[in-house]
Amino acid sequence: MNLIGVHECKMDAKGRLLLPAGLKKQLLPVLDRGFVLKRSVFQKCLELYPMTEWETVMGRVNKLNRFVKKNNDFIRMFTAGVKVIEIDGSGRILVPKDLLNFAGLSGHLVLSASVDMIEIWDKTAYEAVLDDPEVDFASLAEDVMGGANSADHELS
Repeated sequence: MNLIGVHECKMDAKGRLLLPAGLKKQLLPVLDRGFVLKRSVFQKCLELYPMTEWETVMGRVNKLNRFVKKNNDFIRMFTAGVKVIEIDGSGRILVPKDLLNFAGLSGHLVLSASVDMIEIWDKTAYEAVLDDPEVDFASLAEDVMGGANSADHELS
């Protein structure tokens, strides 16, 4: 999967959000398999994985040696609060209360496609992360992508 786009939406009083049409269209091939919703490792947001992508992630996790305490602790924390989610007939997702509280979700949300999954943010928190003065995006891009695959891009 290669999901694209940032979408704003609202959550109702019951914790349901209507999947924006642009994302729903991209997810059509995997809608019937369901999704996994979990806490993000690095941010106070949620991650929505199509089941096929979740199975790939868990394939990597399942290769960890559970007789190494650090691995066992990681698995426990990584899977804490994981929920299987289905999109209802109206195209809505119900966010369980524990995950809603973890991410501090309220009325206005941002759904940000992140390659193989969707981050679900409280709109104010999302904007604060993007506007963080401590993060120099140009420097970050150079550090992360500057040397990536340099052999693939050399002139011959």
